[in-house]
Amino acid sequence: MNIKDKNTEQAILEAAEREFLEKGFEASKTTQIASRAGVTHAMLHYYHGTKEKLFNMIFDRKICLLQESLSMLIQNSDLPLLERIKIGMETHFDFIAANPELPRFVINELIYKPKRREMFASLLKKSARKLLDGMQQEIDREVARGAILPIDAATLLLDAASLNVFIFAALPILRIFIIPPGMNEKDFLEMRKKENVEVIMRRLKK
Repeated sequence: MNIKDKNTEQAILEAAEREFLEKGFEASKTTQIASRAGVTHAMLHYYHGTKEKLFNMIFDRKICLLQESLSMLIQNSDLPLLERIKIGMETHFDFIAANPELPRFVINELIYKPKRREMFASLLKKSARKLLDGMQQEIDREVARGAILPIDAATLLLDAASLNVFIFAALPILRIFIIPPGMNEKDFLEMRKKENVEVIMRRLKK
């Protein structure tokens, strides 16, 4: 594939990603994707075939990104467990801030497409189980020596991810009712990041 073809293919993928993230699969149109990419409708089909094939390519990429974001919460490190969790939560929060449409996009598609839900569950089980088992062993060791309170690793991951994702899912409402007058959004998000970490630390510390 020459440079021109690669550039055209990339332009189509970027346009498709914007269209699917904004509208989901059902409401998206390949004619609109082609227009956004600056190509003809025939060229879009030449490079990527059907709308479903193009969507699956984007969706698979987003699933991988989501898995990577979750692994940030239980990343391997030589740091103490509480410090790892703190850094993991902050990194995950920043990742969602850089990809705010991602959770809503993935959740909507999983709700309305059972086949994708089954595929996602299968992928997540394979990638997360080993990490969760390893983290549970660390948690149990810290509990045994009296350093933290008992908690299931999956519950900890769910609590941490939920706190971070909710802020961005609810941001349109927060802008109206919660963010104090005079505070810019960046400062508010930084404040919430610290608060989310504190919520989890309070849950774990004795």
